[in-house]
Amino acid sequence: MSVGEELKAIDRTYVWHPFTPHSAYADDDPLMVVAGEGHYLIDADGRRYLDGVSSLWCNLFGHRRAEIDQAIREQLDRIAHATFLGNATAPAVTLAKRLVDKAPAGLTRVFYSDNGSTAVEVALKMALQFWQQADGGAQKQRTAFLTFGNAYHGDTIGSVSLGGIELFHERYRPLLFKTIQAPSPGIEGCEDVLEGLVNARGHTLAAIVLEPGMQGAAGMVTQPPGFTRRVRELADRTGTLLVLDEVAVGFGRSGELFASNKEGVAPDFLCLAKGLTGGYLPMAATLTTERIFRAFLGHPSEGRTFFHGHTYTGNPLAAAAAHATLDIFEQTDLLAELPGKVARFTALLDELRVLPAVGDIRQYGLAAGIELVADRETKAPYPAVERRGMKVCAAARKRGVFLRPLGDVIVLMPPLTLADDEFTMLLRVTCDSIIEVCGAPVAVPA
Repeated sequence: MSVGEELKAIDRTYVWHPFTPHSAYADDDPLMVVAGEGHYLIDADGRRYLDGVSSLWCNLFGHRRAEIDQAIREQLDRIAHATFLGNATAPAVTLAKRLVDKAPAGLTRVFYSDNGSTAVEVALKMALQFWQQADGGAQKQRTAFLTFGNAYHGDTIGSVSLGGIELFHERYRPLLFKTIQAPSPGIEGCEDVLEGLVNARGHTLAAIVLEPGMQGAAGMVTQPPGFTRRVRELADRTGTLLVLDEVAVGFGRSGELFASNKEGVAPDFLCLAKGLTGGYLPMAATLTTERIFRAFLGHPSEGRTFFHGHTYTGNPLAAAAAHATLDIFEQTDLLAELPGKVARFTALLDELRVLPAVGDIRQYGLAAGIELVADRETKAPYPAVERRGMKVCAAARKRGVFLRPLGDVIVLMPPLTLADDEFTMLLRVTCDSIIEVCGAPVAVPA
């Protein structure tokens, strides 16, 4: 038995994987990664695969980036972890200032957690407790959150709605997050429904929660130009807070450092994770305003404290990786190169539109979803049992590219540093794999 076969046998026997139907897991011949180099994953048998999804959207620069490796090694010589609860560690403190300096205007405070789910959860709990305490609780009725259809903001708060999560604070224990849901931003008439909901329920809203630019896990659903700004205007009209979830689209994915800046919007909460450490270590940050922060000040006996935290909050190793990530953005021409990379990505994606199984291609910066359909005229989907998306990804893997689908939407989230020839390889392999699984057009793209 080879090393790869032995590892897979142990995996099948002892491991329970996230978002994985284990009845089909072994038959899918899962990739067993043992190493990485640049933009490539390396399996137990030494085969190399272009990482077309940046290891779930977070490895901004690929694997074993020298600057981040070195930063973590140097931090190991100091300390690996110390509690951030009522205490501080140097790298996380200085990182907070750097994040505030780069974030949209008005965001002045940084609360650390460990992943995208918790970054959003922190924002929601802060928003709810804020309204209970601000101005003597004059607007305590603001206990609802407006979300959008098919939104995904993390496992800790549910995949579609935000309902049923209690505020972890003894004074407000009876309060629950309540949800009002608008249609997905990709649905016609969404803005009219959204405006109606805000006008009717605005006085009860604690916050509106939105992924700016693109709803990632919803199937890479893009928003019309100006949508995020429109949501900000509606929030301002009713005094509602705005939470922007940039877990997926932050740190260059939109074509700029933050999608908030690209959209010209300053939120009340900005949620960051994934690319924050270049994809190296779990770390998240929830940025908010001085107005929010001040509502939690008072003598400890008043109970205004934000009683929420995580064991590894502000972890020094993760903070060191995040510093190195920001250094790369500051010390290279990557941000200036992104518009050209996005344009090349767009041109290559457009070549796939002739494929009969491609019902839609949705792109936001260096993120795209290719939706596979049984009938491109009616947009009728393939039967779910056929698992066409997974089969396309399996075909891509045979050609040296690693992809993951969202149902029958093929997700492309390449590293920001992908070279021209690698972009060509990524899109050529995706095209060939769709043709293998779903059929070719009359004239195959050259």
